[in-house]
Amino acid sequence: MTVFRISPAVADAFPGTLVAVVTATGLHGREPWPRTAAAQEDLERRLADGTWRPADETDPRIEAWHTAYRSFGTNPRRVRPSVDALGRRLAKKGALPRINPAVDSYNTVSVRHGLPAGAFDLDHVTGDVEIRHAEGTETFTPLGEPDTTENPKPGEIVYVDTTDVLTRHWNHRDAHRTRVTEDSTHVAFVLETLNATRDGHLLTTAADELRDLLAEHSTRTAVHHLDPAHPQVSV
Repeated sequence: MTVFRISPAVADAFPGTLVAVVTATGLHGREPWPRTAAAQEDLERRLADGTWRPADETDPRIEAWHTAYRSFGTNPRRVRPSVDALGRRLAKKGALPRINPAVDSYNTVSVRHGLPAGAFDLDHVTGDVEIRHAEGTETFTPLGEPDTTENPKPGEIVYVDTTDVLTRHWNHRDAHRTRVTEDSTHVAFVLETLNATRDGHLLTTAADELRDLLAEHSTRTAVHHLDPAHPQVSV
């Protein structure tokens, strides 16, 4: 099993943090996922007819992440939280990216609810996963750039396992090693908010929606939660 953990320092700095960890085992990523495709098309149609728009940096959900990024030394208008970048891309192009069914599912849920989301192929995760401040000596290989190695800035919040960084700037970009592909069968998806009091219900709804999309194409799914009062969960 893999343990997901919030470090005490991150819990103290961001006491409203709530993370949903949605796990899926026995994923079938090479078959059609019609409900995911329909959910993508529904958002794009609503955007086109003006009945819905993705949250932008004026929205409290996104603004909270911009404030958090600045607190650990990241300019959020140059290095954007994932949900902010995805929403901007959708608003500009009118369409969500099509990557693979599992990734498309969490992207759709993320932008629909204005909550950052990511995923890790657990078969490529080593040891436990922790959300903590970087020391600056860790390494990171960005998604899609297998020959690139970066070092996070000291104090930057990252997801790490026992090998290296899985996500930089908390939720800006995932690592290449643990990327989710059509062949991934054991995956942990994460959805996050910094204000559980205000947005906890959104996170619960989003996690349930994601689990529903995954369940038809998995042998087993589950939802777990991390917060400062419950900073560790085994998945």
